Amino acid sequence: MPTSELPVLEFVLTNYKNFNARATRDALLAYWDHVSTGGRMFWSVAGAMSSAQLGITLAPAIRAGLIHGLSVTGANLEESLFRLVAHAAYKDFPEYRYFTKQDDTRILEQRMRRVTDTSIPEDEAFRAVEKFIVPMWKGATARGERRFWHEYFYELIQVLEPSAYEGDPEACWLLEAARHKLPIVVPGYEDSTFGNIFASYVKTRDCDASIVKSGIEYMADFYDRYEELSAGKGVGFFQIGGGIAGDFPICVVPSTKYDLQKPVKPWAYFCQISDSTTSYGSYSGATPNEKITWDKLTETTPMFVIESDATIVAPLMLSALLECQRQPDVAASLIAAHRR
Repeated sequence: MPTSELPVLEFVLTNYKNFNARATRDALLAYWDHVSTGGRMFWSVAGAMSSAQLGITLAPAIRAGLIHGLSVTGANLEESLFRLVAHAAYKDFPEYRYFTKQDDTRILEQRMRRVTDTSIPEDEAFRAVEKFIVPMWKGATARGERRFWHEYFYELIQVLEPSAYEGDPEACWLLEAARHKLPIVVPGYEDSTFGNIFASYVKTRDCDASIVKSGIEYMADFYDRYEELSAGKGVGFFQIGGGIAGDFPICVVPSTKYDLQKPVKPWAYFCQISDSTTSYGSYSGATPNEKITWDKLTETTPMFVIESDATIVAPLMLSALLECQRQPDVAASLIAAHRR
């Protein structure tokens, strides 16, 4: 059997036997079983995944039909765009653990904004994007138009000339999501660099706050998006990190049931990658069982928790899933052989 055609999947099946490795393998196989039989998958992305270049595997997964909707922080939304237009100006700091306050002050003076071991260049990213998106906001204000936060970014990233690219467009998940018109929610978008920039233009009355639809309107619209996504075999929930990016969309199920008093399918799968340890009162550290009590999951929902670094685990899982998607028959044989 030509198992070398699927090296990542074979590696996982051969080596990932126990602990978080086993959870990774089992979550991967359940994910593939769900989408390969007609199910859909919704991703929740917190943290600084775009700055960490998750788009290298996330964008191909969107292209391949392995991801069907997203909930992202405002930071992840804009930082995917930053990586596309300013990639060459980013600086990495692999020895950041040994930095002093003075070292970080020097980074500030270089007009860089550090995100762990990398940094976002203010002029090439923030200011470069600002000159495109502010006229869009002002135009919407003049016309009295109202749109969701991500819709401004969807339009902007698709009208940018390829000559403006510094990063690989094939590794830009935002560009791929826009091309595929993926449903997106961006809860708490105010807590982002461009959320702050937008607030400043509202303060100076150059833009009207009403041109961006609210988080409540995001949820009101997401009722319909969830109904569409959950048709057929249902939609799973794949979560990186915690916080509002995860809690906002997963609540659509109990809200539909109790608030709208309408029948609704539960989430068909749940997996969370988090380095937050189980703790009291922590959303990121809450076990999936707790979600049963909130009617977000059921006792029959396949549930997985991978306590690890998402920048390691997510690309590995997506790479294996892409192998499965390209050669489903070979994947089925390989999986069956390892289950015997």
